[in-house]
Amino acid sequence: MTARIARIACIARIAQRQLNMATHHQLRQAGIPAATISGRSRRGGPWQRLLPRVYLLQTGPPDTRQQALSAVLYAAPPATDPLTGTAAALTGGAALALLGIRDAPPDPLDVLVRAPRSVTATGRVRPASTARWPATITISGVPSTRPVRAATDFAARTDDPDLVRSVLANVVQGGWCHPHDLHAELRAGRVRHRPAVRTAAAELVAGVRSIAEGRARDALSATDLPAPLWNARLYGPDGSFLASPDAYWPEEGVALEIDSAEYHYARDSWQATLRRRLRLEARGVLVVSTTPGILREEPADLIAAVRALLALGAARPAPPEVTARGHAQLELPLATSPYAPKARETV
Repeated sequence: MTARIARIACIARIAQRQLNMATHHQLRQAGIPAATISGRSRRGGPWQRLLPRVYLLQTGPPDTRQQALSAVLYAAPPATDPLTGTAAALTGGAALALLGIRDAPPDPLDVLVRAPRSVTATGRVRPASTARWPATITISGVPSTRPVRAATDFAARTDDPDLVRSVLANVVQGGWCHPHDLHAELRAGRVRHRPAVRTAAAELVAGVRSIAEGRARDALSATDLPAPLWNARLYGPDGSFLASPDAYWPEEGVALEIDSAEYHYARDSWQATLRRRLRLEARGVLVVSTTPGILREEPADLIAAVRALLALGAARPAPPEVTARGHAQLELPLATSPYAPKARETV
């Protein structure tokens, strides 16, 4: 009886640490016979086999966190503590999804294992062996790579260019990493040669923070119009903050605002958008408004409007009394990229 109580206590400790899951090795170490493990995980039993040698110690379905941790438990060497993040860690879209980063897909479950060890893919789990082991963190109980590495691993294994641009932009926009740090990680991961990654990296270093802004940059880059500053912060003569438009041409005093229905058409958001626009116009800034739909379907209309307002702005005796701060457009060290902007800095 004492041995049975000890086994139950040991399993309880494992389950408490690992979101109610355990590996076959851990259960055997706790004194559970292999036949008992097999019997308890049969259909209708109290346990479930989620992955080879990984068991959910409950009858209900696994939640997102348990599914993510199961991938780490599967990939970690049996004799190690899988929660340390020293031999296996969740990465890619699944790690970003745990953080709540917009558009990051929770599937598949990408997990890093430390080279030279390799692990066979199974089900939704895609192990990747790496000699470039990253610093790791714990997200909702799951050992994971930091957002900058998770974003890089996601970009390396995703073929949808719009999804790559969107997820990378959301990682930066959410403040999870600086665009220059992301660019350095993409370079270290040797994935910048991928067209979607190259485009996204160039946009982020230039200041672009969303897929809609990326489309606007594509449309503007194909013209002879001057390059704007992206997401610069604008201040009045008294130092008061005015707005941070999606794009701004400081010499002409023209701002571009991309208003999406999702973010701008709720009552409070719409009024905040109007107040921001009124502050800019009160200082003499000419504002061009568009939507993601127009950018996607009628980019020529945006180009015509920008061209007209830039001409009006250039014809004025002096630009508006507005100062752009906090952003620099930098030359990317990628000679073959058609997206690299000319160096331009604001104070």
